[in-house]
Amino acid sequence: MKVMVGGTFDPLHDGHKKLLGRSFELAGPGGLVIIGLTTDTFAGRKTHPVRPYRDRKRDLEEYLASSDSAADWYIEPLADRFGSALEADFDALVVSEETLPIGVEINRLRREKNKKKVDIHQITCVLAEDGRWISSTRIHRGEIDAHGHLMR
Repeated sequence: MKVMVGGTFDPLHDGHKKLLGRSFELAGPGGLVIIGLTTDTFAGRKTHPVRPYRDRKRDLEEYLASSDSAADWYIEPLADRFGSALEADFDALVVSEETLPIGVEINRLRREKNKKKVDIHQITCVLAEDGRWISSTRIHRGEIDAHGHLMR
């Protein structure tokens, strides 16, 4: 199965790892996971600082190389909310609770372009010790670490 997923992945935290894990699980042995990694320009719209694309890509590649997946993968630049998902031939899109509306919009736009609908698989966000979502914003603020442990 061919699966797409996207994000900024800075820093790579347990929520991202769950998102990626589900993507690889769906792809299965011999499948392919296409990971859209936000470009510096697109990621610059975040409310917190984001490390350069090359550094985020390197960290993502190191994590993926150390994982035990039978699926292949590659990383492509994601310059907007949709990337290649509007035109690409793929089977499934993995999203979080936060990004589900983008997945729904992708299918709507694909339909307008006479492209096949893709399955949307939503993961639940990983919670930190305080019961709130683990997020890059919270990590950058120093509230939690990448595993959701409280820092204050």
